[in-house]
Amino acid sequence: MKRHVVRTICFATLVLALPAVAPAQAHRACSNAGLAGAWGYTEIGTVMSPTGAVSVAAAGIYTFDHAGKFSGRQNSSTGGKVSHDTKLGTYTVNADCTATLTLSVYDPSGTTSLRTSVWEIVLVENATKMRGIMTSLVVVAGLPAETPVPPILTMSAQRLSPSGRGKEQNASIPLRVSLVAGVPLPSNAG
Repeated sequence: MKRHVVRTICFATLVLALPAVAPAQAHRACSNAGLAGAWGYTEIGTVMSPTGAVSVAAAGIYTFDHAGKFSGRQNSSTGGKVSHDTKLGTYTVNADCTATLTLSVYDPSGTTSLRTSVWEIVLVENATKMRGIMTSLVVVAGLPAETPVPPILTMSAQRLSPSGRGKEQNASIPLRVSLVAGVPLPSNAG
């Protein structure tokens, strides 16, 4: 009887310990290659402009390469004013799945810089989703030059083609690139 109890306790301990070991073994370090591809995102929050709080929302697509650069396009609403923007930026992914995005937002032509921002993000759910918070926002157009504006914005994003992580993503999402003063800038497709 004692032998049966001891075997049962050992078996129960093993069964309870395995789920704790499996995720630790399944975790892989994140990298730029793991972020590469197309992502759909939403941003929502408030910016504290010199005249008061302004609600902001956006939805769009980012396309990340393997070398730490990305481009995107979005439809956004700032205080009820809707715009169509293009984005260009750089990113760095850390092994712990946190990352920093530094980007510039341009008008639809890709020629006029509107603002720059920095986002701190984390990749979650096996790098199929990301969450982020804007940590810096500088308005370049519409206010006195280089005006820092305190942001209270969050981002939520999901990979558009989860089966191809680390490879070229979803070729059905066109993103044309034009050259402006020798710098590639994304422009709205279609």
